[in-house]
Amino acid sequence: MQEIKNFPFGQPIKTLSQIDRQPKRIFVLGVYASAVHARWIGEDGRTIIRALAVASEPEIFWRGDGEKEIIAEISVPQGAGKLVSAGNNLNGPSGRALDQWFLKPLGLQRSDAWLCDLVPYSCKNESQAKVLAHAYDLRMEELKLPEYGGWQPVPKTLLTESRSEEIVAEVIEASPDIFITLGDQPLRWFTKQYGSEAKLCDYGDSIDQYGRLHDFCIAGSRMKLLPLVHPRQAGKLGSHSKEWAELHEQWVLEVAPSLLSI
Repeated sequence: MQEIKNFPFGQPIKTLSQIDRQPKRIFVLGVYASAVHARWIGEDGRTIIRALAVASEPEIFWRGDGEKEIIAEISVPQGAGKLVSAGNNLNGPSGRALDQWFLKPLGLQRSDAWLCDLVPYSCKNESQAKVLAHAYDLRMEELKLPEYGGWQPVPKTLLTESRSEEIVAEVIEASPDIFITLGDQPLRWFTKQYGSEAKLCDYGDSIDQYGRLHDFCIAGSRMKLLPLVHPRQAGKLGSHSKEWAELHEQWVLEVAPSLLSI
């Protein structure tokens, strides 16, 4: 039997990758893909689930455009209520943060960047698992809701050997001058094997040290490594570190504008 790989309400879980395969000036490595989030409202008008992942992002580091149209196309069984957008704070915030707090300060656009994630598909966090168990699963039979499966939890080991090889192949194809890591995990799970530090703080947590270029080499290709915070910190999204957010904001103002001209 073929394994079900879909979200609640039936949309397939897709693997995301860079669409524009032309060589790029920078390569950006994040952690894992997000999803399109909807609010599930029952027939009585009451909210059943405030924020539920219901579809893969249409592109890597999606900025939330077209969220209402994407959600409107998802079929909801008769009598099961409706889905509406969960809000732009949940749809595309990392993509918007990437543009505003990373690319723009460096004088770059999306067309300059090759985007990649350690895990190229949406992962189910603990909060989503609890919501599904308490709200969706208990109503599946009564409301004839689609089964869901293959939606993996956030893995403890974020990189397999085969995935590491895929990322290396993307780096070779992109041929970047600058390799940007977002947060600790890309350093720990990928670049460390090529000689980087394992944590962002190992590069320094002061404005005189943070967000600087370091010599780096992958598969014989020399480039500069630029270790930066995760978009959650830069964009102050949900639970985040005030200290890292303030440091990155200072970097945006004082360091980033001239960094790539050095």
